[in-house]
Amino acid sequence: MQNTDLSALLLKWYAEHGRDLPWRVKGGAHSDPYVILVSEFMLQQTGVKTVIPYFHRFMERFPTVASLADATADDVYLYWQGLGYYSRARSLHAAAKMIMTEYGGHFPTARVDVLKLPGIGPYTAASFLALAFNQPETVVDGNVIRVICRLYHLTEPAAEIMDEIRARAVAITHRDHAADYASAIMDLGATVCTPKNPACGDCPWQKQCLARAAGDAADIPSLSRPAQPSKTGRVYVITNRRGAIFIRKRPGTGLLSGLYEFPWIDNDAPMFKTGAHPTKSLISLEPGATDTGATVTHTFTHFKLKLKIQTMTAERIPLDGQFVRPGDLADYPMSTLMKKVFNGYMKTKESDRMAPRLAL
Repeated sequence: MQNTDLSALLLKWYAEHGRDLPWRVKGGAHSDPYVILVSEFMLQQTGVKTVIPYFHRFMERFPTVASLADATADDVYLYWQGLGYYSRARSLHAAAKMIMTEYGGHFPTARVDVLKLPGIGPYTAASFLALAFNQPETVVDGNVIRVICRLYHLTEPAAEIMDEIRARAVAITHRDHAADYASAIMDLGATVCTPKNPACGDCPWQKQCLARAAGDAADIPSLSRPAQPSKTGRVYVITNRRGAIFIRKRPGTGLLSGLYEFPWIDNDAPMFKTGAHPTKSLISLEPGATDTGATVTHTFTHFKLKLKIQTMTAERIPLDGQFVRPGDLADYPMSTLMKKVFNGYMKTKESDRMAPRLAL
């Protein structure tokens, strides 16, 4: 079958079965590139169902690229919190500023210019240009890799044949309906050609799929997943005489940077550099701390973390930061990890069962 025939089959399927999403239109490019920009940043490493409520909340607060560019970093973090991967929020904020200052508020349409925007690599650039401007760009994400490998029965490890996967994906990309095609092939992978138990009977390419013919679609593609390392550490919930809790803002680079947190340290200090807050200052808190017996666990992209919750009372801390009333913590952008810490700490205080909790 010709590549154009494959594209036509997929577009026909998409017109009837494609998902209705708050950042999507069918029948061409979206009329507002800003909508696509925000959704693309949010969808990096986060699933559609998770993103939808955050997208609505974010767009209500920052409805235009100008409003986002004018916002403070803390405000952006506050409306991003819960999504994780906060470097995306920093990059999106910086991209908005760049669009306003260097492009006069107009979105760049040339690939070379889009790639200059912070936080945008080849994949996001291709998706943005296709969805926002209907340019014939080919999107290659995990869903597309899976679809292409099954369609052409590519059984070698995907990481070793990415050039071939991309070439085949480019060959069947519809040149005139790039926006709908990009959405269609991603939807096909997300809803039909799923990692487990693919619904081959619902696929518009079922007659052309070589993996279905071979009977091994569920085993393709071949992916190698290295074991995820585990880390442990300690986190300090420090209160003063008035019951306020000490928080600090992480430095501007590195893990969870720009967010507020309770002081913490892992047992392999090099991974969690504290920047302007020396590790020895954190370790110096240990003699006055009490182990609550409570722990929190959190999974990052490349490792799992388990923190023991320590408590102590103090008026002065050898770190930059501030004491905040528990009821006001929701006004400070914090990571899901730190919200888990606070909620875990509150569970250890039986007398404070009615005390505030932070929504995860």
